[in-house]
Amino acid sequence: MRNDNREWDEIRKMEMRVGVLKNANGSSFVRMGKTFGVAAVYGPKSLYPKFLQNFDRAILRCFYSMTPFSVMDRKRPGPDRRSTEISKVIKESLYPAVFLENFSRTSIDIFVHIEQADAGTRCVGINAASLALADAGIPMRDLVTACACGVIDGNIALDLTGDEEKITDCDLALACMPRNKQISLLQMDGNIESELVNNIIKMLLNGCDKIYEKQKEALKHKYEVNE
Repeated sequence: MRNDNREWDEIRKMEMRVGVLKNANGSSFVRMGKTFGVAAVYGPKSLYPKFLQNFDRAILRCFYSMTPFSVMDRKRPGPDRRSTEISKVIKESLYPAVFLENFSRTSIDIFVHIEQADAGTRCVGINAASLALADAGIPMRDLVTACACGVIDGNIALDLTGDEEKITDCDLALACMPRNKQISLLQMDGNIESELVNNIIKMLLNGCDKIYEKQKEALKHKYEVNE
């Protein structure tokens, strides 16, 4: 058992909602354990100046940020190197899923804002952004789902907490389109023994399946409430 009494392959408690922001085309709220944030999608919309446009597809743009009070040590407001990196990670994770070719000469802008962080912010960002895209009605091949693993004392631990992240030997994040198990992100920090890789990826894909069900429930709930 872990410090929070979870099994090694157990995901933290999740909460997901869509349509949480009135002025966005699509929006979502995602909580995984003590980490939570919101995502908003604007577009497809005309892109100016015109030289930025793609004549055959939309431009997908992502902007990730954290509130200054989201972590124990106050974070300096504004963009930094890490937020730029995670913005790129989220965009590239979602890129294969979106039918960008349906919306030439436009942009689809995704804003992800983490309000409280206790590890797993990039995964929460990807899960929230995917839901917000679906809520905006943008055609997608599948939802994109993300989860992370670590290794603690030789045990593979799914969905690390902040305390666990400090003592793990590695932090491996995976994003995929669960229906066909198509992986769109595989990113690792730290070191890992090669014989553990297959088991870690298998655990991550199983974790993504559980998150996928929660995402679908959130989307269905919106329409059930509005009926």
